[in-house]
Amino acid sequence: MQLYYAPRTISVAVAIALEEAGLDYEPVRIDFASAEQTGPAYRQINPKGRVPALAVEGGILTETGALLEYVAAKAPQAGLVPEDPVPAARMREVMYYLASTMHVNHAHKMRGARWADKKASWKDMTAKVPQTMTAACRYIETGGLRGPFVLGDRLCLADPYLYVICTWLEGDEVDVSAFPRITAFREAMESRASVRAVKAAGML
Repeated sequence: MQLYYAPRTISVAVAIALEEAGLDYEPVRIDFASAEQTGPAYRQINPKGRVPALAVEGGILTETGALLEYVAAKAPQAGLVPEDPVPAARMREVMYYLASTMHVNHAHKMRGARWADKKASWKDMTAKVPQTMTAACRYIETGGLRGPFVLGDRLCLADPYLYVICTWLEGDEVDVSAFPRITAFREAMESRASVRAVKAAGML
């Protein structure tokens, strides 16, 4: 497998999951500074011009949630998805919230052109990010974390996803000290070999 990623982006969640699953992969860094993600070579890999993308035997897979689910299916022994449908649904509840709301809140800081043409609108969206990300943290603090991890004591697919987003919080001007459960979650994730490995590789 080849994982196309950019440092400190959500694509690193897939790398953490691959490490947790014990699956071999080759990380391929995409240089956002030179806009490599929108160049013709990378668009042959992912026409959306975004990361992550995962090259597997069946072709190219995209979208973070889909890649995480693929990793879990390839390594069921890792137990990244609960067998019980209720906690499995709770896991996906958090994942879908991250994809549809929290990640989008963050993207308004630098990606305003996706939603509006006027630069004044971009500035307004950027100014709103601390408020919307703080509101998202309140949800995660009170409803998204059921213990050290999303599902309590066991790690699941939602945890790498949430962890990478939580590495953005200070840059989004969120007062992380107001969220002790998120703080404890980040510490729990940072103690894992998977997170240490991606940090050592310069991904985070």
